Amino acid sequence: MTDTLNAYADGSFDAASRSGGWAFVVMEGDRQLYAAHGTMTGSSNNTFEVLSVLQATSWIASEAPASAATIWTDSAHVVEGCNRWRSIWRGNGWRRVRANSHERRRTIPDLKHWQELDGLLERNPLVRIQLCKGHSGIPGNEQVDAAARAALSGKRNHA
Repeated sequence: MTDTLNAYADGSFDAASRSGGWAFVVMEGDRQLYAAHGTMTGSSNNTFEVLSVLQATSWIASEAPASAATIWTDSAHVVEGCNRWRSIWRGNGWRRVRANSHERRRTIPDLKHWQELDGLLERNPLVRIQLCKGHSGIPGNEQVDAAARAALSGKRNHA
């Protein structure tokens, strides 16, 4: 594979059950190469947003390591984390540091996911993480949104 791949990733979360779903789809032009989804317990919607991008990045690293790829997510948190914060966190020993030096260094939520995603992105410089507008009719985004919600609700036939 040498063409640019486009992947879409999304997460869903139910605070009452403390569980969530994640999904991603990888496209080469108009052709779907792969789709996956899953569910597990977690602490927040951001957990599943990060997890969906992590899963997509992991698939690209193992199945299309030489391909340029853009992973589209509707999570500004994940885009900022990937494109800005992770290098800062890495430099701070994987801690968030407040401007006030008297405040303690804070842990990063979903640290293990972020560290794994950081490693994958460092080894795969052709993978970019970009923001797409959610719930705006973008077919790939709509597909993974439905798949993440379906995984959460136990309807495994959507992917």
